[in-house]
Amino acid sequence: MLSIPISERRALRARAHHLDPVVMIGQHGLTTAVLREITRALEAHELIKVRVLNDDRRARAAMFDEICNTLACAPVQHIGKLFVLWRPAPEKEAAPPERQPAKAKKAARKAAGKITAKITNRIATPHGAPKGKPLSVTDVRNMRGHDTKKKSGTDTSRTTKTTRPRRRFAD
Repeated sequence: MLSIPISERRALRARAHHLDPVVMIGQHGLTTAVLREITRALEAHELIKVRVLNDDRRARAAMFDEICNTLACAPVQHIGKLFVLWRPAPEKEAAPPERQPAKAKKAARKAAGKITAKITNRIATPHGAPKGKPLSVTDVRNMRGHDTKKKSGTDTSRTTKTTRPRRRFAD
């Protein structure tokens, strides 16, 4: 069982206040499956809440001590049917980021270029453009109804919403 100073325990209780119980101990009590689940939760979160559905106070206190002794975690709080447990996460070694070889990067870019070329070749050619010529971005925009140059003034493509006069109710 880990022992932690009172000031750290107080800070951990404050952090655990908003947590929901992650593990529930049911009618079968403290089984190996429950201990494995508590271990997984401690490795993932460090600080967890456990709910016990047993009504016997002495049995709950015994479970709390057994969990702390078995799993080498620190008892933070035991209020009613809730246990708060803490165990520091094991230090993970920082693995160097995987680098993609230059050939793979080049192949990925080339494949992306082929995909866009296929897409642009499938689009119908604009009126008057030769069929063998690849389409540019402005050609595609013109086909979709976009203008490449911004027009000054009002936009005729949008419909304006007509507003009705507000009704006034008699007091």
